[in-house]
Amino acid sequence: MKLDNRLAAIAGLIPKGCRLADIGSDHAYLPCALVGAGQVTHAIATDKNEGPYEAAKRTIQDEDLIDQVEARLGDGLAPIKPGEVDVLSISGMGGNLMQEILAARPDVLESVGTVVLQPQNAAEELRGWIYDRGWHIDEEELAIEDDRIYTILRAVRGKREKPAPILLAVGPILWEKKPPLLREHMEQLIFSCRRVLTGMEGSETAKQSKKYRDMQQRMKELEAHLTW
Repeated sequence: MKLDNRLAAIAGLIPKGCRLADIGSDHAYLPCALVGAGQVTHAIATDKNEGPYEAAKRTIQDEDLIDQVEARLGDGLAPIKPGEVDVLSISGMGGNLMQEILAARPDVLESVGTVVLQPQNAAEELRGWIYDRGWHIDEEELAIEDDRIYTILRAVRGKREKPAPILLAVGPILWEKKPPLLREHMEQLIFSCRRVLTGMEGSETAKQSKKYRDMQQRMKELEAHLTW
């Protein structure tokens, strides 16, 4: 099974030989591809909606993987029992929702050693949350699909010093590795800052706020990091 660039980048961060739970798996393309390639020994594909759950079951059957990939219906980590899997993957949803999903089942989270996440937004907050809970990011990737850049991060257990806020925004490992898409990724972050500032500039009250000053400072820091 051929994956698109986003899912392929996620697959590249999944440890070999693990048992995987893919949360919000939709059609179960990722777990089926990983099991089919022999990268993952067993996988559970979950989704909270009936439609994607049924689609996942069809994909598993079409790929003749019913003995190695399970489809389960349920919200977040509810369908997963502690100790069933070694790795969690969550993609295609907001970073704040990912925090809620992981925090809701500490028993499951404590039973795994690796979490691979692809947040659609709030990546900075998600990275900070990871470090605040005794985990750290050991790998990050960028992928482009349909002209959109996606950030994928892998977190593992073990407390490390929390990176500076600007590195939480950019991605500490991305900044260290300087992948080809990094500049475009940072330009998108700058564009987002500029858009927020533009929206606030119509109000004198907003322009006097701490949020406005913080956003100005963030944009300056991002622009300063464009040179390396």
